Amino acid sequence: MDESVSLARLAHRLEEVVGELRGIPVDVERLEDSELVRQQIAQAARTARELRAMHPVGSPEKGRQEQQSRRSVLDALQQGMEMRTIIHASVLDDPRKAARIRELHAAGDLHRVVDEQVQQLLIFDRAVAFLRITPVAYSPGALVIRQQSLIATLIDLFEQTWAKGREVTEQAHRLTPREREVLALIAEGRSNSAVARSLSITEAAVGKHVASVFAKLELPATEDDNRRVLAVLAYLRGTAR
Repeated sequence: MDESVSLARLAHRLEEVVGELRGIPVDVERLEDSELVRQQIAQAARTARELRAMHPVGSPEKGRQEQQSRRSVLDALQQGMEMRTIIHASVLDDPRKAARIRELHAAGDLHRVVDEQVQQLLIFDRAVAFLRITPVAYSPGALVIRQQSLIATLIDLFEQTWAKGREVTEQAHRLTPREREVLALIAEGRSNSAVARSLSITEAAVGKHVASVFAKLELPATEDDNRRVLAVLAYLRGTAR
């Protein structure tokens, strides 16, 4: 599948396929009941040896429910399940969620962070996948997929996204939208004056944005390092966003 094909589009297409195949046996089931989805996920987790997961937002669980969920993940890791989880960068903006994710990462549920939107997805082994019906946080229902060709496609998309993600322990620096625009143009090799012309701002304004980027990325002026190059490298690695 082309990398430009999003999980949201895939989910929509799968919905259409399920609707078109009424009465024909197919290994894709649509479940509207969220409790039934949770039960089937729990059942799959009891025997699975590997879990690939994508989460566009953090868990809505709080208090005792969150502790139980955390405990179940740690128990599964102790029993030998291999876990890899992709999360959207916004999840780390919540200190509580970020602390929980880093704890699970250290325990063996390996996490990577991406900036592009992802869809809620769980893949147990190569046997069954659960895909959120609609690309909206906490929306009810899921598509339960056992069709091997579709699972292979989802795994391929997961692996492509995983390869592009950054380690959850790698610090990311928040830039303003304008700072990101300036840094993106610098990454194209443009001078401050060329950046100013492209954005229709003054060269002095560009200089202030560049100085702010250097400060946020903790790049002091030295004779040994080119701060523009280091800032571009941070941008390309995804640690400046």
